[in-house]
Amino acid sequence: MAHALPVSPLARPLPALGVVRGVRLGAAEAGIRYKGRTDLVLAEFAPGTTVAGVFTQTKCAGAPVDWCRSVLPQGQAGALVVNAGNANVFTGRAGRETCQATAEAAAKLAGCPLDAVYLASTGVIGAILPHDRITDALPALHDSLSETGWEAAARGIMTTDTFPKAAVRTATLNGTTVTIQGIAKGSGMIAPDMATMLAFVATDAALPAPVLQSLLSTDVKTTFNCITVDSDTSTSDMVLLFATGAAQNAPVSAETDALQDPALADFRSALKAVLHDLALLVIRDGEGATKLMSITVSGAASQNSAWRVGMAIGNSPLVKTAIAGEDANWGRIVMAVGKCGEPADRDTLSVSIGGVCIARDGTVVDGYDETPVVAHMKGQEIDIAVDLGLGSGSAQIWSCDLTHGYIDINGSYRS
Repeated sequence: MAHALPVSPLARPLPALGVVRGVRLGAAEAGIRYKGRTDLVLAEFAPGTTVAGVFTQTKCAGAPVDWCRSVLPQGQAGALVVNAGNANVFTGRAGRETCQATAEAAAKLAGCPLDAVYLASTGVIGAILPHDRITDALPALHDSLSETGWEAAARGIMTTDTFPKAAVRTATLNGTTVTIQGIAKGSGMIAPDMATMLAFVATDAALPAPVLQSLLSTDVKTTFNCITVDSDTSTSDMVLLFATGAAQNAPVSAETDALQDPALADFRSALKAVLHDLALLVIRDGEGATKLMSITVSGAASQNSAWRVGMAIGNSPLVKTAIAGEDANWGRIVMAVGKCGEPADRDTLSVSIGGVCIARDGTVVDGYDETPVVAHMKGQEIDIAVDLGLGSGSAQIWSCDLTHGYIDINGSYRS
């Protein structure tokens, strides 16, 4: 269980978290699976809050993902309920009934419509999630909500995570200062596909849902969708972005081009920074991880091709175990590039580790000295760069090493 695991050596402390006006939240012990820790989180949003979301592309998604997808077109949010310990996946009618009962209870407490309630679950797949444990705990939890409940919420959504994850930025929007703050959980079963694990971000900016959705969908591609722990896409992945409007900035049209409007530039930059921070915190807590891998691919036939090459390197068990063993085995990187089905040419490929070019033009660099690379491999952050020499496509991917710890955690996950 989460609290029994040693904290990742790559952990980062929580930043100083502030208030996002229009959001009250908190956590409680509902006894869903864990004992002696919080496992249920409730957030309540001010009337008029807009919402955007991205979800897992798995064909075996959980009932809460289906629920959120069905209510997202309304574009309004009043409450969010998240539980840890049970993913409510592959639970049939019982899973749908738990979602319905939970949403009804939350809507009543928050005084919002049923289709303004968002649900998320994380944990074991295939176990029935008894809704009475959630609905029984919600009234007292609702009474305890506060604007400063962010850390409690970050801890309450953890499963095999070894530290809570949060990020915060401020931005200027139409002359008004706004806050963007978020929390995430994730440690294993991490290879996002349009979303990742669970992440919840809120801002006090006033922004229409279509603008929020455009920003979130775009920024997820270069943040959450560029990380991998183990190549496994979760059944429960989602990222939700809420905008309460409490900052009362000058209105932004729902028709605006969110990616081009200069009035949104600072907000766009701050939002991407929050998503980037959260994504990297997940990799820093990869199950059993001791090394953070930063993989840069350039010279690819296209952007998408570069991304695929980068993910092939980041997902390769042989690359990941070499990193774990501090072995500068660049041949494994060449292997990963060559196997992934993307355009590559041995004679134009170059490979660098720690800023040292090891191989180019189809052979090892003349006079290559492995000494500085060996020193780099002993650090906690490993930089790998591959230039395919074919085009202008590029991508940045983040991964982690593969250690015995990963096997230990996942071999005993349900016991």
